Order: sequence, then C-alpha cells, then structure tokens
Amino acid sequence: MTDALQPTAARPATLEDVARVAGVSRSTVSRVVNGVRNVDAALQETVRQAVAATGYVPNSAARALVTRRADTVALIVSGAGETGGDGMLFTDPFFGRIVSGVLGGLRPLGMHPVLMLADDDTSRAQAVGYLRRGSADGALLVSTHADDPLPALLAGAGLPAVLFGRPTGPLPLSYVDLANHDGARLAADHLAGRGCRRVVTVAGPGSLPAGQDRLAGFREAMARHGQPWAPAESGDFSQSGGAAAMRRLLAEHPDLDGVFAANDLMAQGALAVLRHHGRRVPEDVAVVGFDDSSAATSAHPRLTTVRQPVEEMAERMTTLLLDRIEQPGERATSVLFEPRLVVRESA
Repeated sequence: MTDALQPTAARPATLEDVARVAGVSRSTVSRVVNGVRNVDAALQETVRQAVAATGYVPNSAARALVTRRADTVALIVSGAGETGGDGMLFTDPFFGRIVSGVLGGLRPLGMHPVLMLADDDTSRAQAVGYLRRGSADGALLVSTHADDPLPALLAGAGLPAVLFGRPTGPLPLSYVDLANHDGARLAADHLAGRGCRRVVTVAGPGSLPAGQDRLAGFREAMARHGQPWAPAESGDFSQSGGAAAMRRLLAEHPDLDGVFAANDLMAQGALAVLRHHGRRVPEDVAVVGFDDSSAATSAHPRLTTVRQPVEEMAERMTTLLLDRIEQPGERATSVLFEPRLVVRESA
C-alpha cells in the first residue's frame, strides 16, 4: 500500500483498505463484516485479521440499513426471580457457563447478547415487544420453571427463538438438551459398581423435564442392579434445597450408603449434611452429582459427577438461532448431547 492509500486519522480505513490487505474482493469483506455465514472459514479469518490490521470500524447504522438486523440476540432467563431471586442467576455456575457458550458463538461474528430477565407477565410482554420491534434478531431462552408461558408466546409470535432444554409441551421451537436419562444411568451404574446397595437420590424439581428424566433414568438403572425402588426427595437445584432433601433422606433411611444428586449444587448441600452427621464420604456414603460444574471441583471431597457440556450446548443453541434468523422458514430441530461420567474422590 502507498502512503496515499494508507488509512489515517483524517481518512479512516474503508472496506477497500481491508480488501486490499486481505487480498480478497470488497464484496467478500462486506459479507464477512455483515455476518453472512456462508463464507469459507479460512477467508473469514483472513478478513478478520485484515480488519484488525487496518483498524477498520464498521458503520453500524449503515450496516443495519443493509441487513435489517440489530446484530444482537436476547439471552432471556425466564423465572429466575420466581425461584430464589435474581441473585441466583449470578451465583449458580450453570448460568455462567451458558453465558460463556453464547459469547463463544457470537463473538467471532461481531454480535452481542442482551441479557433479559422475564419473571412475570409484564417482563415477559416486554421481552416479546423488544423482539417484535427488531431490537434483537432472536432469542435464546433459558426457562427455570415448567409452566413458563414465554416459549409459547415466542412461538405464537413467530419470533426466532431456541430453548436450552426440552420444552414441557409440543412447540415449534428448536432446542438443545442433554440425554439426561442416560446420564442418570451412568451415576447409578457407578454407585452399584462400588457395591452400594442402599442408594437414595436428591432429585430435581419433578415439574421440569430434566428433573423427571434424571429421576426416571436413575431408578430404572438401579432396578437393573437389584434395587427396585430408590427413595427420592426433591430439591430445587440449589445448595440449600439439596441440604434439606438430604436431611429428610437421612431421617427416613439412616442406613443409606449411596447418594445421587441431580445437580452439583444439591450434591454440595448433601455433602454438608452428611459431614454434619458424621458420615464419611466416600467411605460410609458415596456421592455422585450432575453437571460437572465449578461446584464439583470446589466441593470437599471433590465430586464424582455426570458431565453436562453446558458451554458447548449453549454455543450450539446460538448456532441454531443464527441459522433460524437467516432462514426463517426452516423447521424446528433438536440437538441432544451425550453425558459422560467424571470420577473424582466422592465416589
């Protein structure tokens, strides 16, 4: 490039500058900058490097006029305030992992999420209105309760949306989920393999598909190992809920020798109760959690747990949404991830 062509403070970098540095056409640069996704990955990376080298800054207003998009998606957490307050959102490692995965899917495209909390009819209407106005191109929805009306509202409005977790009813919305039934079976097989014969479970909320699937999968697997009915007490996926359920189980089944908790936070609560009652883990009672979150590695002892690849699931959820935004007529689809057992000190 000659000095006359170099971008300066007086002459900001242009698409032509980026194209020249990247060695591609101006139209290719425009497609990458505007988030058109059918561009070869290697070319996309070349253009991004050229953008960084030239200091090119897209004109977001002009870009929006061309693409008719906000280059933003709404990450909606529905019901968090109804199940323990908004503080739960910032203390539960599950939500942080979802945000990390969403950012991983959006950042390479220069897109950003807007966090929205929908806890009542007013905030749900606000979220739908936000999307209807085009303030965001679509929604990634994490619902924390079974009777949440927001998925049906989004589907009824014909808005692009993808769910984290299987919906409780039939809806024409794409979703990502884990094979929760199979994950619970992994936990049961591991406890049975250790010789546990009086196994109980701290179950998730029975109204949620994940809670239902993990309880059913665990009980079916334990039946195959000769325990026809695994006693269960439900928690709310929180540490305090797990502790309360563990206290009830110990009172009713003092001879228990194995515990499966339907998430790691509840397993942490169960560990504290067992320790308070003088039960050694894993010598007296083996404990298996679910998620493989930071709660598993910070527990004492560290938790054996079923891994749910939340970050990868959230990134895939983002990809599904972007596909739906580009091709609104596509049919809804589902993506099911496979769990795996991570063995540590608790079992």
